[in-house]
Amino acid sequence: MSSERTQQVGRMFGRIAPRYDLLNRLISLGMDRRWRRKAAAAAQPTDGRALDVGAGTGDLTLELRRRGAVHVVGLDLSPEMLAAARSKAAAAGHRDVSWALGNALHLPFPESTFDCVTNAFLLRNLADLRAGLAEMARVLKPGGRLVCLDMTQPPPGPFGALYRLYFNRIVPPLAGVISGDSAAYRYLPNSLKGFPNAPELAAILSEVGLTQVRTLRLGGGAVALHRARKPMPRA
Repeated sequence: MSSERTQQVGRMFGRIAPRYDLLNRLISLGMDRRWRRKAAAAAQPTDGRALDVGAGTGDLTLELRRRGAVHVVGLDLSPEMLAAARSKAAAAGHRDVSWALGNALHLPFPESTFDCVTNAFLLRNLADLRAGLAEMARVLKPGGRLVCLDMTQPPPGPFGALYRLYFNRIVPPLAGVISGDSAAYRYLPNSLKGFPNAPELAAILSEVGLTQVRTLRLGGGAVALHRARKPMPRA
């Protein structure tokens, strides 16, 4: 079942790759680039090796390079997304960036390879959330940083009610018209159902062996940025 879901998600994102950036700007009301910059800053990639899992069209991957990573790998399940990312990197003249086709649940890297690992709007799409987070922790060097950026359930109150109306009722049909793929954007609100809220996700990060877990709410509380570290081995 997990393999089937992974393949379905990969095909879905492949179909929407040509309009993905435009739709991100639309859905986030133009804030998604700012959130990715915050995620890159939290990863502290300067002079290190960085991995961006679920890289999509490469916005966070390239931000890690701009912030001084010695080398960055952007990994994604969709060849179409990676093609768009490569084009974007070439147009911007970015070097020391590699692109890898792969599955977040089975990262094709040795243990303790990267100084920081990031992901943006990936976790809701994983067939096995804990396995994916454990894989990201595995490829981190001791002392390395994991940064996760994703949507979360907003706090109760007027903003939360307005956000749910926007996210559940307005975004899917509008994005479906723009992308030409209504099924993909009907999937979007469904992906948040059953997904751990921000405190629950922080607890899972601790359960997979990470420490110093911190959460920053963005977008009025509808987006969460989680930061954590892989502990150093005991002497």
